[in-house]
Amino acid sequence: MRQVAQHYDVEMAGAGLKTTQYSLLSHVLKLGPLRPGELARNMKMSASTLSRNLKPLVDAGWLELAAGSDARSRTVSITPAGRAKREEALGYWKVAQESLNQRLGAGRVLALHGLINESLELLVPVDTGNGTGADEG
Repeated sequence: MRQVAQHYDVEMAGAGLKTTQYSLLSHVLKLGPLRPGELARNMKMSASTLSRNLKPLVDAGWLELAAGSDARSRTVSITPAGRAKREEALGYWKVAQESLNQRLGAGRVLALHGLINESLELLVPVDTGNGTGADEG
């Protein structure tokens, strides 16, 4: 998986993004505006990892953190500049995908995606109901 991620990162560098940043922009574009906790759950990452990954995108003006429906909540939304950056990066993503398909074969890539998705579902932490579940917060 590390080599596949590096393959995508090399291409995404042309747009000035890491693969994780492209994924964040894509998720917020599709699902947003939404609360950071919802975004973290959708992306299957911890709140602290999400916060670290959001910061450079907010600093660049591609994502925006705004007040939510009450004083304690916040929402994440994509800005017009973020939409433009994501659109620019889409071309690089497609080049990476086509290159991977050529190197591995489309059938292997589809099988790999299926195996990864299946494995991620199996690795989702189970909430035991005793206050120690990983999906709290």
